[in-house]
Amino acid sequence: MAFDFKSVFDQALPYDRFLATYANADEKKRWTDFAAQVHLSDEQKALLAGFRRKMPVICLAGVWCGDCVNACPIFQVIAQTTSTIDLRFVHRDRNFLPQAQDMGTRLANELSICGGPRVPVLVFLSEDFHECERFGERTLATYRRKVASRQGASCSTGLQIAPTDAIRADTAEWLMHFERIELMLQLSPRLMKLHGEA
Repeated sequence: MAFDFKSVFDQALPYDRFLATYANADEKKRWTDFAAQVHLSDEQKALLAGFRRKMPVICLAGVWCGDCVNACPIFQVIAQTTSTIDLRFVHRDRNFLPQAQDMGTRLANELSICGGPRVPVLVFLSEDFHECERFGERTLATYRRKVASRQGASCSTGLQIAPTDAIRADTAEWLMHFERIELMLQLSPRLMKLHGEA
């Protein structure tokens, strides 16, 4: 039986309400400080301006989570740039108990990655709430940086990545996921028929 993402989406919170509901003052500051560093290029804004299909997106996140601090504000900036993306957040408690029945725990169990609960995880949906993709919790660029910091540079140059370059790289990679789903939705025969485009 398919997971009921529509009911989760209907109960999930927009970004500002999510932070207001779950984040303490220090956590809000961390999210706000990171968000101030996220910027889309003119090319990225133009790409998002061309989106046509409605795209509900659920983000399972924890306000306490460093990976969420470094990703969720990027999702919000992307979503704010186009009216087609409706981004909502579900909180996952730091002290995860797999047997609990709250919405965040049920969603975390459904979206388990590599055998465990991870955040952030995005679920991309069609306008009629069919699942298109689930992806998380770090970009390839982030994994490369983490491996390099543990094992040394992963390339012979030994170059260090500046924080702003890391944010740009992560933003570009996250945006590719949104673009991929937009193209999937545009080319879906079912949705083309629904919109009289077939």
